[in-house]
Amino acid sequence: MKQRDLVAMEPDEVAAFLAAGRKVQLATNGRDKFPHLVTMYYVMTGGQVTFWTYRRSQKARNLERDPRISCLVEDGEEYFNLRGVLIQGEVQRIEDPGEIAVIGRRITAVVGGAMAGAQPDALTTYVENAARKRWGYRVEPGRVISWDHTKLAAG
Repeated sequence: MKQRDLVAMEPDEVAAFLAAGRKVQLATNGRDKFPHLVTMYYVMTGGQVTFWTYRRSQKARNLERDPRISCLVEDGEEYFNLRGVLIQGEVQRIEDPGEIAVIGRRITAVVGGAMAGAQPDALTTYVENAARKRWGYRVEPGRVISWDHTKLAAG
């Protein structure tokens, strides 16, 4: 058996790992053929990575030209506790203002930090204003690759 097979997560482990995460590294394909890599906050919607971004952002322009995306959620500081999920797929753009606002509210609920102390009315106003300038995206997975090195330590 290959080490790769030993560390792969089961589908329920992948789902739990993604549900517990907050930040995803997104790679889109730039016009110059170089990957454009950014870190974004995300939420899971129907088992799919979902995020929002400004309509004029580089990643939005890249996804308009080419909907393919790679998404990486990872955790761990040392070799035997490294865990991660890489999703390669295509995005579905969400244009409905109500859906975009829902994504925004869900993301601001998990962001924490400075926003955690904000008044609910301020967060509502922020999301409503920001949603007018953003698209939502849902990632349709084509390939999912996972690893959990804690399985090596346990073995």
